Amino acid sequence: MTAMALAFYLFAISALVGGLFTVVSRNPVHSVLWLILSFISAAGLFVLLGAEFVAMLLVIVYVGAVAVLFLFVVMMLDVDFAELKAEMAKYMPLALLIGVILLMQFGIAFGAWETSAGAEAAAVAPTPADTQNTAALGLLLYDKYFLLFQLAGLILLVAMIGAIVLTLRHRVDIKRQNVLHQMWRDPKKAMELKDVKPGQGL
Repeated sequence: MTAMALAFYLFAISALVGGLFTVVSRNPVHSVLWLILSFISAAGLFVLLGAEFVAMLLVIVYVGAVAVLFLFVVMMLDVDFAELKAEMAKYMPLALLIGVILLMQFGIAFGAWETSAGAEAAAVAPTPADTQNTAALGLLLYDKYFLLFQLAGLILLVAMIGAIVLTLRHRVDIKRQNVLHQMWRDPKKAMELKDVKPGQGL
């Protein structure tokens, strides 16, 4: 067995084990930690495929941001997980039915799967010779699909601003800072000088 095959089996088994224990773990903090293991294993599989950029993106975004955010939320929220599990037991038959239907659909899809003759050639993007995966992806995004890439970033920015505007609530009982009011104030009206005589207090 070669080193590549050994690394593949190691990452694949750890990804499957991490995904399984993410679902069946009783402690939600442990579930998040198993999820991080699954993400790291998937990143290792991407490295074996030659997609270093996607692997580093998976580690930085999902492990470094999303999974850590899940961990903080789970640790800070005081949630009664026993009560949640008791309520989930009522929906278990429906969940099992949906799972069986999804498995049947996957079986039908993969059973009738046929690969086209030119599919492999069409899936490979034309890259210059002696160019690494990350450099080729950057050349493809910022050259051929530059406008679409910028448009996607603009759409995400508008969506973020819209989410902030929709969830922003101004409360009247909170004292807020008014910067313009502070800048426009008159120092003569804002301060008062007192002539304190010696031996006397204010």
